Amino acid sequence: MKRTYITIFILTLSVNLSFGGEDKPSSGFSLFPEGHLFAPLRTNLGEPDVGVFKFLDGPDMKVSIGNAIDVFGFNSENFRLTAGIDFLAYAFTTGSQGLRLQVDALDGFFGGDLSGIYSLNADARLQARLRILHQSAHMVDGHYLSATNSWLGNRPPVPFTRDFGELTIAPILHHPFGGNLRPYAGLSYATLVRPTAIRRFAFLAGCEMETDRLLGPVAGKPTNVFLAYHLDLTGYPAYTSTHELLFGVKFGKWFERGVSIYGEYYTGRHIFSEYLDQRLRTFGVGFTVDFF
Repeated sequence: MKRTYITIFILTLSVNLSFGGEDKPSSGFSLFPEGHLFAPLRTNLGEPDVGVFKFLDGPDMKVSIGNAIDVFGFNSENFRLTAGIDFLAYAFTTGSQGLRLQVDALDGFFGGDLSGIYSLNADARLQARLRILHQSAHMVDGHYLSATNSWLGNRPPVPFTRDFGELTIAPILHHPFGGNLRPYAGLSYATLVRPTAIRRFAFLAGCEMETDRLLGPVAGKPTNVFLAYHLDLTGYPAYTSTHELLFGVKFGKWFERGVSIYGEYYTGRHIFSEYLDQRLRTFGVGFTVDFF
């Protein structure tokens, strides 16, 4: 099984058939192309980002560290394709002792992606992304009571693993308010799951909309007001839905580097996989830094 994933990962990095982008780079193959062809989805938990999300109904926070880098690219007149690598992790912090955060749980992902974009016309493009990822979840020292040598709440770690492939399709449409509309839908299939009660198929859908006409530029860079919604359908063991609604402002070009601040409403399965049997409903504020 491990050899199979290594082989798929190498093929993902090596095969470079591409779909077009916003800019029109010269045709042919390239190494470490500029930017990131498929910008991470704003409200999907399994997307690489760097930032903090603070729950407003308690001391908890989600702290994220991750990035995706395009390694190879192929450019043609109307299409581009890239192959890259993805690494990300997000931690569940439940408080602090002095300046030390109490990290309760951690989810981590690594793998690769094959992304493409095809220009349909001046106002519409079609994106696709195939990711092959390994996900694991862990309890951390903030969940352990050293005084009694026991796990907090008598809840020991759950051995959690998913090795999965995920395909997402996302058209990008220019809307009349001066910005982009990106609806998307996708599905994933896991070849390995722990616990075994996890359903192997999962589904996702959502939409992102932004405009740079409501607020003026800052330091010569556009300011984008955006709204994003995401739906996940996962099973453990029965299928249930998770909803995320996000509203915010990004300083910088929408599909390039910048900083975003936002408010988010979340309801559904717990954000962290060590608590996959629990439901969570919360509202919070946060920020992310885009490095693509």
